[in-house]
Amino acid sequence: MFNKNKSKPNKYQKPGENPEQQVVRARIPRGKEVLGVIDQRVGANRMQVKCLDGKQRNCRIPGRLKRELWIRSGDIVIVEPWEFESDSRGDIIFKYRPAQIEWLKKQGYLKDISGEF
Repeated sequence: MFNKNKSKPNKYQKPGENPEQQVVRARIPRGKEVLGVIDQRVGANRMQVKCLDGKQRNCRIPGRLKRELWIRSGDIVIVEPWEFESDSRGDIIFKYRPAQIEWLKKQGYLKDISGEF
């Protein structure tokens, strides 16, 4: 018999993991990577991203991450600029969850775009 009082973990949650856990640390950009906010979806796997380095980039989601990253406008992401046309193009390699965004704000990584939220 199923116990109604016990919550059943969803398929992405590890057994014994609390979904309301506080984030101690989130992934930060390394090397040439920059933080950005999704401005507009253009079509297929491409979108306009407003990056913290002051540039607007037309970014895509690489094939290996296409099914893992579900992105909407307003999401905070890590963008890796291309080696050529680095000022106008890039790849989206990571999407932050709401708890991670709060951690980034507390640590001061998102001071430049705090007015957008």
